[in-house]
Amino acid sequence: MVVNKSSATGDVGGGEMVVLGSTPGDYHGVDVGAVVPPIDHLLQVAGGGDTGNKGRVLVEGFPVLEPPSDEEAAAERRAQVAALLASFGHHLRERTAHHLGYPYNLDFDFSPLTQFQSFSINNLGDPFIESNYGVHSRQFEVAVLDWFARLWELKQDEYWGYITNCGTEGNLHGLLVGRELFPDGIMYASHESHYSVFKAARMYRVECVKIDTLVSGEMDCADFKSKLLMNPGCPAIVNVNIGTTVKGAIDDLDKIIRILEKCGFRDRFYIHCDGALAGLMMPFIKQAPKVTFEKPIGSVSISGHKFMGCPVPCGVVITRLAHVKVLSTDIEYLSSRDTTIMGSRNGHAPIFLWYTLNKKGYRGFRKEVRKCLRNAHYLANRLREEGVSASLNMLSSTVVFERPRDVAFVHKWQLACEGSIAHVVVMPNVSVEKLDGFVEELVANRSCWYDGKGHDIPCVAKDIGQDNCLCSLHNTKHKNVEEL
Repeated sequence: MVVNKSSATGDVGGGEMVVLGSTPGDYHGVDVGAVVPPIDHLLQVAGGGDTGNKGRVLVEGFPVLEPPSDEEAAAERRAQVAALLASFGHHLRERTAHHLGYPYNLDFDFSPLTQFQSFSINNLGDPFIESNYGVHSRQFEVAVLDWFARLWELKQDEYWGYITNCGTEGNLHGLLVGRELFPDGIMYASHESHYSVFKAARMYRVECVKIDTLVSGEMDCADFKSKLLMNPGCPAIVNVNIGTTVKGAIDDLDKIIRILEKCGFRDRFYIHCDGALAGLMMPFIKQAPKVTFEKPIGSVSISGHKFMGCPVPCGVVITRLAHVKVLSTDIEYLSSRDTTIMGSRNGHAPIFLWYTLNKKGYRGFRKEVRKCLRNAHYLANRLREEGVSASLNMLSSTVVFERPRDVAFVHKWQLACEGSIAHVVVMPNVSVEKLDGFVEELVANRSCWYDGKGHDIPCVAKDIGQDNCLCSLHNTKHKNVEEL
């Protein structure tokens, strides 16, 4: 197995490599069974160093070994490989049981679709144009796209879209359309936008202006207006977050549009809505702001493996048909049109998404959204009752709280952390019982981290607001008890 230690920690200089079984002669001397169980032994926490990588995880690869020529040895090797896979399956089940920090719906069953694993399904080219390659799933892809176009109120003959390989690709495509429509445009995105937005700006060589955010994580529209007016001659390409990555905040789309029009940018702006997680939740919340193409937006993208639930990363991006023409190039080799970011695309993903949409429907999604919001409020209240600083945006299922001190605890529950905060994203597969177990373990560990002294509790007011911070400075209940 090979580990590049320099990529994970600052302790080893010069890109030192640790190599086991690096030559054909060594392969037969490696005991595969000895390096497999337990799988968790292969995950080691890196320590030390000043490179900002402290606490990262080193991942050692399972060795790839040349099959033995001797039949008895080959049979033994097959048994070892089977044991490795069984152990890894156990590892995945355990990791799934303790998954709370990332927005993936793990409640799905696609066993009826296993028959398609025998096929190389590739949806290369434009989803609406038949290509020479016949093993595709465009029939499913177009049906899924039609469903989302209806959801976001764009007529069938006025939209274009495709099923992407991930949410990042949806952002890359939406912002690319904006750049092609306005080559001299400036991109505007809040500090709390997904990292793929800033990646797009670097890839497309577009100037990107970062907008301040409110403590909720929502774009500060006053700062947006101020920075917009600094560049009155350049069109605006605006990324609007329909649920920020860390806090689940919803940018005020209507207010952003009004600012653009009042500042003289009418017909000189392009809005991409990044709805990776919440883009599929908002339509089923009555009081939520409406994301619709009846407003002057250019594109919307979501991640298919997040709220919907899918065993492979994927996403959906929808834009206006008139806009995508700026990207179109006919490819004779494909007998199709190149309009996507990637060439080959996962043809299994559209079948998974189509199956989910037919299985759940609008009523099913509405029920799951309500469950997630209800359980998120339950978690936020439980944390506060236990003295843990926590916040929750009204339309979000992302509960933000003070960052746990123990790296092992963070890794066990796979928490997403940023600075002094962490979050739990309550998805359809997350039950109240699972949340109770998490809170109980957090509270038990926390009493050791802080030695039971309230004044040691970290202040996270700058991250989640004074009203949500329960440190000794901002916890009025705690202060009142002390005064008594």
